[in-house]
Formats: sequence, C-alpha cells, structure tokens
Amino acid sequence: MPKLKTNSGAKKRFVLTGTGKVKRRHAYKSHILTKKTTKRKRNLGKTAIMDKCDVARVKEMIAVI
Repeated sequence: MPKLKTNSGAKKRFVLTGTGKVKRRHAYKSHILTKKTTKRKRNLGKTAIMDKCDVARVKEMIAVI
C-alpha cells in the first residue's frame, strides 16, 4: 500500500500531544469580536483537545496511523 500524503490543511490546524491526543484551536475568534464578551474571547483563544470520535479521522489526515 502506498504512503499516505499529509493533508496540508490538517497539518496547519492540529498538533499531536505526547500521549497521542490531538490539540485544536477554537472556532469563532477571527472576526465580529465586538459583540463577544471578554471572557468568551479569552476562552476561545485557548487550545482544546479534539473529541475522541474525531481523533482517528484527524490522525489519518496528518498521516500518523
């Protein structure tokens, strides 16, 4: 079976942790920020852990499997 190519969009958006979890950024922090509260914007800036139902698909896109 040939090698899988890494998905260029996925490699820019996701990072693997040492334990194999996938880190991601929150959505909704790029524009229309005036109506969002400071607390909401602050929490959107933090990274999050990808939900386990999506991890296999993301790992395939970044060619880890």
